[in-house]
Formats: sequence, structure tokens, C-alpha cells
Amino acid sequence: MEKIVIKGGISLQGEVQVSGAKNSALPLMFATLLADGQSEISNVPSLRDINTAEKLLRELGAEVTSQDNCYRINTGKVKSVEAPYDLVKTMRASVLVLGPLLARFGQARVSLPGGCAIGARPINLHLKGMEALGAKIHLDHGYVEATADKLRGAKISFDMPTVGGTENLLMAASLAEGETVLENAAREPEIVQLAEALNSMGAKIEGAGTAIIHIQGVASLTPLKCQVIPDRIEAGTFMIAAAITGGNILVRGAVRKDQEALISKLIETGTVIQPEADGLRVIGPKNLASVDIRTSVFPGFPTDMQAQFMALMTRAVGTSRISETIFENRFMHVCELQRMGADIQIDGHSATIRGTAAMTGAPVMATDLRASASLILAGLAAENTTEVSRIYHLDRGYEKIEKKLAGLGANIRREQE
Repeated sequence: MEKIVIKGGISLQGEVQVSGAKNSALPLMFATLLADGQSEISNVPSLRDINTAEKLLRELGAEVTSQDNCYRINTGKVKSVEAPYDLVKTMRASVLVLGPLLARFGQARVSLPGGCAIGARPINLHLKGMEALGAKIHLDHGYVEATADKLRGAKISFDMPTVGGTENLLMAASLAEGETVLENAAREPEIVQLAEALNSMGAKIEGAGTAIIHIQGVASLTPLKCQVIPDRIEAGTFMIAAAITGGNILVRGAVRKDQEALISKLIETGTVIQPEADGLRVIGPKNLASVDIRTSVFPGFPTDMQAQFMALMTRAVGTSRISETIFENRFMHVCELQRMGADIQIDGHSATIRGTAAMTGAPVMATDLRASASLILAGLAAENTTEVSRIYHLDRGYEKIEKKLAGLGANIRREQE
């Protein structure tokens, strides 16, 4: 087991390059299953979840090689249509093989997914959509078994926007017969990239990035070649790192249009954000103002930035309120921040934070991916030393974050427990 050790109190300065987006790279890797041949995906981050996706693709029979963040995936010899529990249990995104396998091979057997323990994230919307396309779905001993002689286009209206459901249906409908319409679809930048990638393979998709997406099915697709977009959540985390330490950081790869909700809230805190040619410069204020946030689906404030923003609000002047509307169990980082001196009270799905002039380092434990980042951010601004354990969560979604922060002047290192 490893831990991150931070000696706080240093104002971060310099430039940092944002890695490729995990939440875009994973569906792109699984989209290669839709075509016969070798695909190439560049700017893929080096993360635990990417390694899991690679293992899963190999389990299905694909040939996978990688060098310098570029993956070559040959799906010509894919024979298996089963995604086993041992792999799927560690990463929820594994369920995204369901659509491609069902569309190309007419069958799929996929274990029910796992991932961070931040609350219930059922895949019923995925399955209802597949059934609307003509698939027969059967749940057996923790596995989804899906079969279809031929998928056929349909009008599918999601009860609520679902990123994974939209991605799974985009891939499946690309090879379905006729037109599919997805209503109340997710609008995230990762959805837009997947649709553009599928179109480059020969799909006919219009409307990605809006609530209504039209997919005209085609008979076959060709291999994929694309570059993963920058990770907006990693970019946001470094933006908060500048704000919480009163620093000045050029976040290379940060895209303003993908960060509007976060940027507007950071500006309210007194943080200065200046666009530059290849990113955003973020300058933290001497005194942070308290700000209320409410998480929502894109383009609202992202739930994946809630924990990091809470860490920021522990240092703000005044009282702030954070409401979590996406996941019911995403305040697990609160008790760890309290160990560092934070004044936070939870009431149902809301948390009230009273900013404190000083927080002190303490041994803390990460409970999920974004909670890990929030504890590191708190440690950067706290007095004395903070030790963050169970950082295997961190390695699921942040590429070499301690080295990137050290490059900005942070006193941070990785050690064995």
C-alpha cells in the first residue's frame, strides 16, 4: 500500500499539462469493438482504469499494444463476448462493452459493474434502451445476458440524463437497422467526442452535445483513429489547487467552454481566470469568498468536482452550502476533512461549511477517486504534514498527480505505507 505525504503552506506557481480524459478514453477504447481491424487512440492517460480496460479487451480476444500514451487495438480476433466479474467489479465503465458486443456479435454477457462506492448507479437505463432496440435481456447470477438477431432503431427517452447509458446506446445504435433517437441524452464533452469518433468510423450521428441525438444505423464501421480530449476534471482540480494555495498556475489543456460552471463559481470566490493560447491561467486570491454550489448534470456544476470545491470552501471567509443532487453517498470525504480541522455539518444531501483561517495536517484516508483529490488539495493548504492513505483510488483517475504538483512547487511525495 502507498500513501501521499504533503507538507502544506506553499503557494503553487508554474505550468501544468492536463492529461487525456479518462472518461473519454474508456468509451473510445471499447468503441473499437464495433469494427474489425486495428484502431489507434493517442493521448490516453496512464491510469489504473485504463489498465483494466486493456485487460478486458484482451480477455475478449483483442490484441492491445501501447507506447507513449498511444494505444493500438486490433479487434479482428475478438471471439469472446463475456466481460467477467473479476475485471468489471473494479471499474464501472466496463459495462460499456455491452453495446458494442451486442451490435457487432449479436450477444453479450457482462457482469454487473463496480467502481467507487459513492452511491447506487444502476444500469437499468442502459438495459431499457437495449430492449427498445430489440435486444432480449436476462439477468443471471450477477451477469447481464443480452441477445439480438438484429438491433433495430427506436425512439428512446431517458428518464434522466445518463452518460454511460447515452454512450452505450450511441455505440449500439450505430450498427442498428434504421434510425434511433435518444431524448434527454447526456450532453458532456466526452459524449461529443465519442459521437465524433464514431462518425469518423462511418457512423451517422447528429445532435451530440444536445438533449436530442439522432443516429442513422449503418451496416459496418471501420477502425478508429483519434486523440483523447483533455481531462476537464483533472484541469478543474489544478484550477482549485491554484485557488486554495493563493497560487498562479497556467493549466495547459483546460478548455473554458467545458468548465463554465466551475469557472463562474471560482470567479465568485475572487479567483482570477485568464484565457491563454493553450489553456487557462488561474490566480488565487489572498482571501477566498464563500460560495454556494449545487451539483447537476452537464452543463451544470459537475459532481466530480464537488469534493474538491468543498476542500476550497474550508478555507473561504464566511459560510457556504454545497448540495449534492447526483449521488446519495458522496460526502464520505467530510469526516476526513474534519480531522484536519474543517467545520462542516451535513444535513441530508447538503453540507454547510464554515471557513476556517487555518487547517492542520493529519493522517486521512481516501474513500473514493474525487475524495482523494479533495484531501490532497486540503493538504496543500494546511499547516504541517498531511498523509493520505488508500491512494489506489487516486490512481484510477489522476496521472502522476504528485509529480505534476511537485513541478508546481508543492512539497509532496509518494511513499510506502
